[in-house]
Amino acid sequence: MPTSLGASDTDQPPPPRLLKRWDVGAAGEPVPSGRAWRVDGADGAYFLKEYERPDRRRVRFQHAVTAGLDDAGLPVLAPVPARGGRTLVTASGRGFALYPWVAGRTRGGLELTFGQCERVGELLGRLHAELDLRTPPVQQSMLVPTPRAADAVAAIDRILDALPPDGNDFDALTERRLRERRALLDEMSDHQPPEMEVSTVGHLHGAFHPANLRYGGSGNVTAVLGWGAMTTGPVAGEVVRAAARLFAFDDERGLDLDRVQAFVRGHRSAFPLDAGQIQSAVHREWWERLCDVGPLRQRYLGDAAPGERDPGAAALVTWWSAQLERTLELFAAPYADAPDESPAYG
Repeated sequence: MPTSLGASDTDQPPPPRLLKRWDVGAAGEPVPSGRAWRVDGADGAYFLKEYERPDRRRVRFQHAVTAGLDDAGLPVLAPVPARGGRTLVTASGRGFALYPWVAGRTRGGLELTFGQCERVGELLGRLHAELDLRTPPVQQSMLVPTPRAADAVAAIDRILDALPPDGNDFDALTERRLRERRALLDEMSDHQPPEMEVSTVGHLHGAFHPANLRYGGSGNVTAVLGWGAMTTGPVAGEVVRAAARLFAFDDERGLDLDRVQAFVRGHRSAFPLDAGQIQSAVHREWWERLCDVGPLRQRYLGDAAPGERDPGAAALVTWWSAQLERTLELFAAPYADAPDESPAYG
């Protein structure tokens, strides 16, 4: 019987008769990624995932989309239907889904060759193209709230006031980083992006970053995981966010812009946008990172705020602020001298 997973006292192994709904075998050892178990069946291994308080409509939509992407030949795992054809199975008030076991390993984006970077970008573009074909239309005029520099400065001032006067080395580093960030916000306050921009909007993966990609021995992606984060928004925004997560150093070197360009070039080959949309997304991603002091608010003020999104985020913001014009130019370079091939939407 598998052990419980996670830190919660409510974590429990799956109900004993649950797997009979699929006829695949018995639950084996838990995997280390939350409420999930490896299942060894007669025809291979599977991954049993538990949904905590599932939104059934959302989960079923996600399952339908991933099944469609799998049918299209993309490296996306479709849930295994249970005997009655359902992919979300409830038992004892809990929701479960079964997936094929995924092989492969994670790789950092900086480990990839330029050719591999381009192929990963093309894969994201193919995902966007298939999502557009297989999901309902999304309202194209989307208001995307923009963080305000004044709010970020106010949060920084509150954190600085909360720092202990006789703090440790971490507190001292925090103070230095916050004062640097405050100075940047003062300097760049007139660079705030607009809340409404003309941009191609659609369904997005929502978490296209190294932890959700598995690679085979050939260096190609064997599985794109993390579909629970699926959302809607500007497509160019996901391209830029993904590039920033994949190709950022964890120090003052910032982004590997050669790999970024290969990735964007690959995406353009499968889902062409235009240079203006990419540059707007670069501007917004930089600005949102500049205004993001979430982890420190949580640590010193107890706010349940979303945190900065990757290691080395503070160093990246400093680098990006100094290189803003250069990043705007180089992210858009793969679109230089190319015709406007943006998808048409009704």
